Amino acid sequence: MFISNAYAQAAPAAASPESGLLGMLPLVLMFVVLYFVMIRPQMKRQKEHKAMIEAVAKGDEVVTAGGVVGKVSKLGDNFIHLEVATGVELQIQRSAISQVLPKGSLK
Repeated sequence: MFISNAYAQAAPAAASPESGLLGMLPLVLMFVVLYFVMIRPQMKRQKEHKAMIEAVAKGDEVVTAGGVVGKVSKLGDNFIHLEVATGVELQIQRSAISQVLPKGSLK
């Protein structure tokens, strides 16, 4: 009286190979868009940053990731000595350099 009758449904037809590929198409398109929108530009930025760090020379004026501005006084393989004031030098990692300023920016 309160319970309705349950009827069996027919089994679904066997899925064709084309429907499986069409079902994965949105997922594949999503990864392609993700690559061109996020991954590729990030790799380009990393390559430009690496080239900038390798091109740093003694006497260049740089800005660190922490916002410290100074002039490169000594170069090493992994570290750079940065002169922030007369007689004051900081030792920083090369990767901490975020920008190379034009000559004459510091007075």
